[in-house]
Amino acid sequence: MRIATFNINGIKARVQALTDWLEAAAPDVAILQEIKSVDEGFPRSQFEDMGYVVETHGQKSFNGVAILSKHPLEDVTRGLPGDESDEQARYIEATVIGDAHAIRLCGLYLPNGNPVPGPKYDYKLAWMARLEARARQLLAEETPFLMAGDYNIIPQDEDARRPEAWREDALARPESRAAFRRIVNLGLTDAFRARVSGPEHYSFWDYQAGAWNRDDGIRIDHVLLCPYAADWLTDVGIDKDVRAGEKPSDHVPVWVDLAL
Repeated sequence: MRIATFNINGIKARVQALTDWLEAAAPDVAILQEIKSVDEGFPRSQFEDMGYVVETHGQKSFNGVAILSKHPLEDVTRGLPGDESDEQARYIEATVIGDAHAIRLCGLYLPNGNPVPGPKYDYKLAWMARLEARARQLLAEETPFLMAGDYNIIPQDEDARRPEAWREDALARPESRAAFRRIVNLGLTDAFRARVSGPEHYSFWDYQAGAWNRDDGIRIDHVLLCPYAADWLTDVGIDKDVRAGEKPSDHVPVWVDLAL
Protein backbone atom coordinates (compact mmCIF):
# COMPACT_ATOMS: atom_id res chain seq x y z
CA MET A 1 0.00 0.00 0.00
CA ARG A 2 1.44 3.37 -1.00
CA ILE A 3 0.77 6.06 1.59
CA ALA A 4 1.79 9.63 0.78
CA THR A 5 1.83 12.95 2.59
CA PHE A 6 1.37 16.19 0.65
CA ASN A 7 1.02 19.79 1.84
CA ILE A 8 -1.03 21.16 -1.03
CA ASN A 9 -1.10 24.82 0.12
CA GLY A 10 -4.77 25.43 -0.63
CA ILE A 11 -7.19 22.94 -2.20
CA LYS A 12 -9.02 25.58 -4.25
CA ALA A 13 -5.82 26.89 -5.82
CA ARG A 14 -4.28 23.43 -6.23
CA VAL A 15 -7.17 21.13 -7.09
CA GLN A 16 -5.85 20.49 -10.61
CA ALA A 17 -2.28 19.97 -9.41
CA LEU A 18 -3.51 17.51 -6.80
CA THR A 19 -5.71 15.69 -9.30
CA ASP A 20 -2.86 15.42 -11.81
CA TRP A 21 -0.54 13.95 -9.19
CA LEU A 22 -3.17 11.48 -7.95
CA GLU A 23 -3.76 10.29 -11.50
CA ALA A 24 -0.04 9.91 -12.19
CA ALA A 25 1.12 8.46 -8.87
CA ALA A 26 -2.07 6.60 -7.85
CA PRO A 27 -1.32 6.41 -4.13
CA ASP A 28 -3.62 4.22 -2.07
CA VAL A 29 -3.73 6.89 0.61
CA ALA A 30 -2.95 10.62 0.44
CA ILE A 31 -2.63 12.52 3.71
CA LEU A 32 -3.05 16.23 2.98
CA GLN A 33 -2.15 19.40 4.85
CA GLU A 34 -3.06 23.07 4.45
CA ILE A 35 -6.29 22.43 2.60
CA LYS A 36 -7.34 25.95 3.73
CA SER A 37 -11.01 25.09 3.45
CA VAL A 38 -13.96 24.36 5.69
CA ASP A 39 -15.20 20.79 5.44
CA GLU A 40 -18.25 21.65 3.35
CA GLY A 41 -16.09 23.64 0.92
CA PHE A 42 -13.72 20.76 0.13
CA PRO A 43 -14.32 19.44 -3.43
CA ARG A 44 -14.83 15.88 -2.22
CA SER A 45 -16.84 14.73 -5.23
CA GLN A 46 -13.81 15.39 -7.46
CA PHE A 47 -11.83 12.79 -5.54
CA GLU A 48 -14.70 10.44 -4.75
CA ASP A 49 -15.15 10.13 -8.52
CA MET A 50 -11.52 8.96 -8.63
CA GLY A 51 -12.29 6.19 -6.16
CA TYR A 52 -11.14 7.88 -2.95
CA VAL A 53 -12.90 7.97 0.40
CA VAL A 54 -12.55 11.54 1.68
CA GLU A 55 -12.27 12.62 5.33
CA THR A 56 -11.46 16.23 6.24
CA HIS A 57 -10.80 18.40 9.26
CA GLY A 58 -11.04 21.87 7.83
CA GLN A 59 -10.78 25.49 8.87
CA LYS A 60 -11.64 28.64 6.94
CA SER A 61 -8.64 30.09 5.05
CA PHE A 62 -5.99 28.47 7.27
CA ASN A 63 -4.56 25.07 8.17
CA GLY A 64 -6.82 22.06 7.56
CA VAL A 65 -5.95 18.40 7.04
CA ALA A 66 -7.53 15.55 5.10
CA ILE A 67 -7.16 11.89 4.22
CA LEU A 68 -8.00 10.46 0.80
CA SER A 69 -8.07 6.67 0.68
CA LYS A 70 -8.90 4.01 -1.89
CA HIS A 71 -9.64 1.70 1.04
CA PRO A 72 -12.33 2.18 3.70
CA LEU A 73 -11.40 4.38 6.66
CA GLU A 74 -12.55 3.44 10.13
CA ASP A 75 -12.69 5.22 13.49
CA VAL A 76 -11.98 8.71 12.13
CA THR A 77 -11.07 11.28 14.80
CA ARG A 78 -10.23 14.95 14.48
CA GLY A 79 -7.95 17.09 16.62
CA LEU A 80 -4.79 16.28 18.58
CA PRO A 81 -5.59 15.23 22.17
CA GLY A 82 -4.22 17.21 25.07
CA ASP A 83 -5.68 20.72 24.71
CA GLU A 84 -9.43 21.14 24.39
CA SER A 85 -9.01 24.88 23.81
CA ASP A 86 -6.96 24.36 20.62
CA GLU A 87 -9.19 25.36 17.70
CA GLN A 88 -6.61 25.01 14.92
CA ALA A 89 -7.38 22.21 12.44
CA ARG A 90 -4.03 20.45 12.31
CA TYR A 91 -4.60 16.77 13.06
CA ILE A 92 -6.71 13.85 11.85
CA GLU A 93 -6.59 10.10 12.50
CA ALA A 94 -8.18 7.10 10.82
CA THR A 95 -7.53 3.38 10.51
CA VAL A 96 -7.07 1.86 7.07
CA ILE A 97 -7.40 -1.90 6.55
CA GLY A 98 -5.01 -3.69 4.22
CA ASP A 99 -5.10 -7.27 2.99
CA ALA A 100 -2.85 -8.48 5.82
CA HIS A 101 -2.64 -5.65 8.35
CA ALA A 102 -4.43 -2.53 9.56
CA ILE A 103 -2.63 0.70 10.40
CA ARG A 104 -3.60 3.87 12.21
CA LEU A 105 -2.96 6.93 10.04
CA CYS A 106 -2.05 10.06 11.98
CA GLY A 107 -2.09 13.05 9.63
CA LEU A 108 -0.56 16.23 10.99
CA TYR A 109 0.28 19.81 10.11
CA LEU A 110 2.71 20.88 12.80
CA PRO A 111 2.83 24.62 13.63
CA ASN A 112 5.53 26.71 11.95
CA GLY A 113 6.41 28.51 15.17
CA ASN A 114 7.91 31.73 13.85
CA PRO A 115 8.78 34.30 15.07
CA VAL A 116 11.13 33.04 17.76
CA PRO A 117 10.80 33.77 20.63
CA GLY A 118 7.10 34.34 21.06
CA PRO A 119 3.69 32.74 21.59
CA LYS A 120 3.72 31.01 18.20
CA TYR A 121 6.94 29.21 19.11
CA ASP A 122 5.57 28.30 22.53
CA TYR A 123 2.51 26.84 20.78
CA LYS A 124 4.73 24.81 18.42
CA LEU A 125 6.68 23.22 21.28
CA ALA A 126 3.53 22.55 23.30
CA TRP A 127 1.92 20.96 20.23
CA MET A 128 4.95 18.72 19.77
CA ALA A 129 4.71 17.63 23.40
CA ARG A 130 1.09 16.64 22.78
CA LEU A 131 2.16 14.71 19.66
CA GLU A 132 4.78 12.89 21.71
CA ALA A 133 2.12 11.99 24.28
CA ARG A 134 -0.15 10.64 21.53
CA ALA A 135 2.69 8.53 20.12
CA ARG A 136 3.38 7.16 23.60
CA GLN A 137 -0.28 6.22 23.96
CA LEU A 138 -0.41 4.41 20.62
CA LEU A 139 2.81 2.56 21.43
CA ALA A 140 1.44 1.51 24.83
CA GLU A 141 -1.70 0.20 23.12
CA GLU A 142 0.48 -1.67 20.60
CA THR A 143 -1.52 -0.07 17.79
CA PRO A 144 0.35 -0.13 14.46
CA PHE A 145 0.58 3.49 13.31
CA LEU A 146 2.40 6.08 11.29
CA MET A 147 2.58 9.84 11.77
CA ALA A 148 2.81 11.65 8.45
CA GLY A 149 2.65 15.26 7.42
CA ASP A 150 4.31 18.64 7.29
CA TYR A 151 6.32 18.69 10.51
CA ASN A 152 7.87 22.10 9.89
CA ILE A 153 11.08 20.58 11.28
CA ILE A 154 14.47 20.37 9.55
CA PRO A 155 15.86 17.39 11.51
CA GLN A 156 19.54 17.86 10.63
CA ASP A 157 21.76 20.26 8.71
CA GLU A 158 21.94 17.84 5.78
CA ASP A 159 18.20 18.36 5.34
CA ALA A 160 18.75 21.93 4.09
CA ARG A 161 20.68 23.27 1.11
CA ARG A 162 21.85 26.24 3.23
CA PRO A 163 21.64 25.17 6.87
CA GLU A 164 23.25 28.39 8.04
CA ALA A 165 20.21 30.32 6.78
CA TRP A 166 17.94 28.41 9.16
CA ARG A 167 19.96 28.52 12.40
CA GLU A 168 17.57 30.86 14.25
CA ASP A 169 14.40 29.75 12.48
CA ALA A 170 11.74 27.81 14.40
CA LEU A 171 12.17 24.93 11.93
CA ALA A 172 15.76 24.28 12.95
CA ARG A 173 16.17 25.74 16.44
CA PRO A 174 17.81 23.31 18.89
CA GLU A 175 14.62 23.13 20.94
CA SER A 176 12.60 22.17 17.85
CA ARG A 177 15.04 19.49 16.80
CA ALA A 178 15.20 18.14 20.34
CA ALA A 179 11.40 17.87 20.47
CA PHE A 180 11.43 15.98 17.17
CA ARG A 181 14.16 13.65 18.43
CA ARG A 182 12.16 12.92 21.58
CA ILE A 183 9.32 11.66 19.40
CA VAL A 184 11.63 9.59 17.16
CA ASN A 185 13.49 8.22 20.17
CA LEU A 186 10.32 6.62 21.47
CA GLY A 187 11.16 3.93 18.93
CA LEU A 188 9.85 5.48 15.73
CA THR A 189 11.61 5.38 12.36
CA ASP A 190 12.05 8.29 9.96
CA ALA A 191 10.97 6.27 6.92
CA PHE A 192 12.89 8.29 4.35
CA ARG A 193 16.16 8.20 6.28
CA ALA A 194 15.75 4.47 6.85
CA ARG A 195 16.28 4.01 3.12
CA VAL A 196 18.06 7.14 1.83
CA SER A 197 21.11 8.86 3.31
CA GLY A 198 23.02 12.02 2.51
CA PRO A 199 22.14 15.60 1.57
CA GLU A 200 20.17 17.12 -1.34
CA HIS A 201 16.85 15.45 -0.59
CA TYR A 202 14.18 18.10 -0.08
CA SER A 203 10.38 18.35 0.11
CA PHE A 204 9.90 22.15 0.20
CA TRP A 205 11.17 25.05 -1.89
CA ASP A 206 10.04 28.60 -1.11
CA TYR A 207 8.22 30.53 -3.82
CA GLN A 208 10.57 33.46 -3.20
CA ALA A 209 14.06 34.22 -4.52
CA GLY A 210 14.12 31.47 -7.13
CA ALA A 211 14.55 28.74 -4.52
CA TRP A 212 13.25 26.00 -6.82
CA ASN A 213 15.55 26.91 -9.71
CA ARG A 214 18.53 26.93 -7.35
CA ASP A 215 17.38 23.74 -5.58
CA ASP A 216 17.48 25.75 -2.36
CA GLY A 217 15.23 23.35 -0.49
CA ILE A 218 14.60 21.81 2.89
CA ARG A 219 13.21 18.44 4.03
CA ILE A 220 10.32 19.12 6.42
CA ASP A 221 7.67 16.59 5.35
CA HIS A 222 8.17 13.32 7.18
CA VAL A 223 6.65 9.89 7.76
CA LEU A 224 7.44 8.39 11.15
CA LEU A 225 6.75 4.68 11.54
CA CYS A 226 6.11 2.67 14.69
CA PRO A 227 8.15 -0.55 14.98
CA TYR A 228 5.40 -2.65 13.37
CA ALA A 229 5.15 -0.30 10.40
CA ALA A 230 8.93 -0.05 10.09
CA ASP A 231 9.02 -3.83 9.61
CA TRP A 232 6.47 -3.46 6.77
CA LEU A 233 8.43 -0.73 4.95
CA THR A 234 9.45 -1.73 1.40
CA ASP A 235 10.19 1.59 -0.33
CA VAL A 236 10.18 5.38 0.06
CA GLY A 237 10.35 8.36 -2.26
CA ILE A 238 9.93 12.07 -2.81
CA ASP A 239 7.99 13.12 -5.92
CA LYS A 240 10.25 16.10 -6.58
CA ASP A 241 9.10 16.72 -10.15
CA VAL A 242 5.66 17.79 -8.90
CA ARG A 243 7.24 21.11 -7.87
CA ALA A 244 7.92 21.88 -11.55
CA GLY A 245 4.25 21.53 -12.53
CA GLU A 246 1.70 24.22 -13.23
CA LYS A 247 0.58 26.24 -10.17
CA PRO A 248 2.51 23.93 -7.82
CA SER A 249 2.45 23.81 -4.07
CA ASP A 250 5.70 24.84 -2.40
CA HIS A 251 5.81 21.27 -1.03
CA VAL A 252 5.96 17.95 -2.88
CA PRO A 253 4.60 14.52 -1.93
CA VAL A 254 6.63 12.15 0.22
CA TRP A 255 5.54 8.51 0.16
CA VAL A 256 6.13 5.10 1.69
CA ASP A 257 5.24 1.64 0.47
CA LEU A 258 4.16 -0.71 3.27
CA ALA A 259 3.46 -4.43 2.98
CA LEU A 260 -0.06 -4.27 4.41
